[in-house]
Amino acid sequence: MSNVFHYDSVKAEQVDMEGASRVKMRWLITKEMGAGNFAMRVFEVEPSGFSPLHKHLWEHEVFILEGSGELFNGEKAIPLKAGDVVFVPPNEMHQFRSNSATPLRFLCLIPYLKE
Repeated sequence: MSNVFHYDSVKAEQVDMEGASRVKMRWLITKEMGAGNFAMRVFEVEPSGFSPLHKHLWEHEVFILEGSGELFNGEKAIPLKAGDVVFVPPNEMHQFRSNSATPLRFLCLIPYLKE
């Protein structure tokens, strides 16, 4: 059965990973809803906030909804703005940073790893 809801009906959780600052995340689509392949999350990075600089086994598919910022790989920063699409391959260092007066908001999809 299809499930339709407004994203702000999902509680925003503070990202408490070491190296993160002023970032909130909402888990929009999950396994618990019946999604067997991907999870969808929305992130909000407050002005001057950033996600941790990290890497992992899975890819990210990202769509920038609003605000501006940059994708940092530990050496190089790539500017981001609303409408940009980002693919982060597995095992690549990455960090999302906000650099505007308004939050950087983006959708992030991640695959469920097959066991």
